[in-house]
Amino acid sequence: MSTIEFSKEEKQILTRKIQGYFERELNQEIGQFDAEFLLDFFTREIGPYFFNRGVMDARAIVERQLETIGDDLYAIEQPTEFAK
Repeated sequence: MSTIEFSKEEKQILTRKIQGYFERELNQEIGQFDAEFLLDFFTREIGPYFFNRGVMDARAIVERQLETIGDDLYAIEQPTEFAK
């Protein structure tokens, strides 16, 4: 699996969100460096779990669609003398 990476702009947005969370929920200020450090930790250690969940959800959608396509194709087959 490739490494999860964010653009500079995305990282700034996420860092501000972490800082806001700390202020609102924990009544603590966290500096930009500490927020980036925490973001890097979550990205590296927790991110793959969220990524894999997204892959599993996408796989389930594709499998359902393929099943529907298979059913639709079976429904339009024409009878012939050839065995299936």
